[in-house]
Amino acid sequence: MYLHLGQDTVITYEEILGIFDLEATTVSKATRDYLAKATKSGRVVNVSFDLPKSFVVCRKKDGETVVYISPISPSTLLKRSKNPVTGLK
Repeated sequence: MYLHLGQDTVITYEEILGIFDLEATTVSKATRDYLAKATKSGRVVNVSFDLPKSFVVCRKKDGETVVYISPISPSTLLKRSKNPVTGLK
């Protein structure tokens, strides 16, 4: 099954390692450092130019980790993942 993250970005459920609330988690220095390091290494994909609300950490088939910044709230992404029909684009 697939999860729509915004714009033209769709990922498979198998790739998802975690879905995080951007506002709540970036309070932590460890999270800010992780996102900064991922950005520096070119592993961050900004899905939209709208206000970001969540980030999704994924592991691709080749083992590479990618972080998607999404304008969709984590609660909405979670609801979509529980109901595959709404997760499809």
